[in-house]
Amino acid sequence: MNTTTTTAPTSGASTDAKPKGTLGNLFRRPETGSFIGLVSVFVFFAIFGGSTFLTASGAASWLNVAAELGIIALPVGLLMIAGHLDLSVGSVIPASSMTVAIISGHFGLPMPVGIAASLGLGLAIGFLNGYLIIRTDLPSFVVTLGTLFAVAGLTLGLSVIVAGSTSVALKSDPITKAILGDFIDGKFEVILLWWIAAMLFVGHILGHSKYGNWILALGGDKVSARNAGIPTDKVNIALYMGSGLCAAFVGMCQAILYNSAQVSAGQSFIFNSIIAVVIGGVILTGGYGSVIGIVLGTMTFSIVNQGIYYTGFDANWASLIIGVLLLAAVLLNNTFRTMALSHAVPRAKAKK
Repeated sequence: MNTTTTTAPTSGASTDAKPKGTLGNLFRRPETGSFIGLVSVFVFFAIFGGSTFLTASGAASWLNVAAELGIIALPVGLLMIAGHLDLSVGSVIPASSMTVAIISGHFGLPMPVGIAASLGLGLAIGFLNGYLIIRTDLPSFVVTLGTLFAVAGLTLGLSVIVAGSTSVALKSDPITKAILGDFIDGKFEVILLWWIAAMLFVGHILGHSKYGNWILALGGDKVSARNAGIPTDKVNIALYMGSGLCAAFVGMCQAILYNSAQVSAGQSFIFNSIIAVVIGGVILTGGYGSVIGIVLGTMTFSIVNQGIYYTGFDANWASLIIGVLLLAAVLLNNTFRTMALSHAVPRAKAKK
């Protein structure tokens, strides 16, 4: 999972005599700031959270949160690297969970049918987001904010009409339960394994494929990327469909895990995913970031979010800590980004 920036064409092979593993090069990587943040908050809560925080149960409390958030943060991170946002994930999660619950719970159809419909809904919403942004040329913030409210309203209205309730029970078969909605050793959600798989897949795309270069180029300069022959419209739609699919997957897994679905779930993922990605070193203007950074940012956010309950502090301070952490992460990441870009320019000149 290699790290790439918008200056990649000028910062690849170089006549610079410094080896790639030097400390200076390490501090120029976009995930360095997020790694420092992760170590800092972990040490903080290890000290003030007591021995319980360091137990398997304590680790499970924040890893389970990280897994659900992480699966959504990865595609959201790719979108942000490409210069876009996706706020609609907050409505896709409850919409997909209600879909599988109504189809396989309320109507009693086989679980594969409910799962397929749930994931298909996420893909359809993602396609709609990408298509509208391409056709209207409106900011992604505006389009996905609109679909956020539209999907939320449809989910609420149709749930009441079809199921007569805003909460629907779901009982899945043992195989589906074991694969998508169970606990490992009674503590760790099985979705952790899916998060690891998503890390490897997205990491390969961004760091080892032409699509990763396309995504970074799109975030760096959309017009130049299009002029260079990159199919920017297809990339945009694919990224939004990936975001919708992952949000739907998390919503579906939640319904299977908790044996029910509610229309009010998922709203916290809207900004939590963006916060995790920003802590991970991705900038809102696009063209810069790494999968490793997104994973580290997700873990950092989850530790803060859950670690506060292991301390003697008032849990109401959690939002303050997250806000301060976000600002600190942005400042730290901007510092490392400036270092990386300033280092790339001399190396580019050296090649000439």
